[in-house]
Amino acid sequence: MLVGQLVMKSYGTTSHKDEMRIALLVPTLEIGGVERVLANLANGLHQVGAEVDLVVGRSGGGMGMVLEKEIEVFDLASDHMMSSVPRLAKYLRARKPEAMIAAMTHSSAAAVVARAMARQKVKIIATEHNTMSRIVANSSGLKYRLMPLWSRWALNSADAIVAVSRGVADDLSAQTGIARNRFQVIYNPVITDALHAEAAQTVEHPWFQLGEPPVILAVGRLDKQKDFPMLVRAFRLVRNNRPVRLMILGDGPDRSRIEQVILDSKLVEDVALPGFEHNPYRFIYRAAVFASSSEWEGFGVAIVEALALGVPVVATDCTYGPSEILCDGKFGTLVPVGDHAAMAQALLNALDNRIRNDSSPHLEQFTVRSVVSRYLSVVAS
Repeated sequence: MLVGQLVMKSYGTTSHKDEMRIALLVPTLEIGGVERVLANLANGLHQVGAEVDLVVGRSGGGMGMVLEKEIEVFDLASDHMMSSVPRLAKYLRARKPEAMIAAMTHSSAAAVVARAMARQKVKIIATEHNTMSRIVANSSGLKYRLMPLWSRWALNSADAIVAVSRGVADDLSAQTGIARNRFQVIYNPVITDALHAEAAQTVEHPWFQLGEPPVILAVGRLDKQKDFPMLVRAFRLVRNNRPVRLMILGDGPDRSRIEQVILDSKLVEDVALPGFEHNPYRFIYRAAVFASSSEWEGFGVAIVEALALGVPVVATDCTYGPSEILCDGKFGTLVPVGDHAAMAQALLNALDNRIRNDSSPHLEQFTVRSVVSRYLSVVAS
């Protein structure tokens, strides 16, 4: 994967008739799970010969740096996808992509409206990455209360709907009333050719030096969904049993709450919150166990990364994603959501028994190569 640059383009160039141009639409290029997935997909499509445009609501953010240098990035200069519709329509008229893959419902809605405004025949492929029922239940405001209604319109107007797990597809069908057979399930493109090379890079943090106690690692945005306070409480039970440390990579609005739980648990010396890490793979690779404590998921990108790097996984059996990735516990341990005692016992077991089943054939479906092939089939159909 080459290090690219963020390129701001005008809309004056149209594609040649013998080239397949595929556009990917995403609100931002800030570092995040969906953004990383779209960057991997963009690179993979480019590597098999497609002309790839990445259309972004607002430019800036670290994910632009991981794109292949030939991928052009078009800035719609808007913080809200629906307000970007006129510029998006202008882009569609100028570049005439054969297909647009839109990340998340609000992007799909903008793409559908822009297509009508531009009077173009571009195929809209809507991709859904999270659990709508939980988003609605944990959010306030009229937009979220009406989300199932306007999502039904947006998704029904797309040419294809892709969910990143069977659970997400089931949930979306139940929430929107769209027939389940309208949804195709294509897992996220997580495993790149560069994954192991990035994992092999040096880690200077003292906890990962020779002779130090094992480290339990978690990765994710510090918010309610990830339920890291539960993981800290579970870790306290593990720490009472043996020397061990916990590191949580990421940042977010729940940082102060997690820090208070760490303080109350008297674990300040044994739990680290280093913040966001551009290359989490080198930490995952050196961890003794990877832990996922989420209350809900759409998929679980970091779980796949841990499996690919040969690290034992303990995850909550939340809706949806982890049980699919781990094959109902075949390739890792699943524990009830919110049960810190069960999480602690599973972490202890994983520390004692680091041998796992070979998951390499299972992991093929999460490779960029496999996922790109599936998306090209959707475009062709």
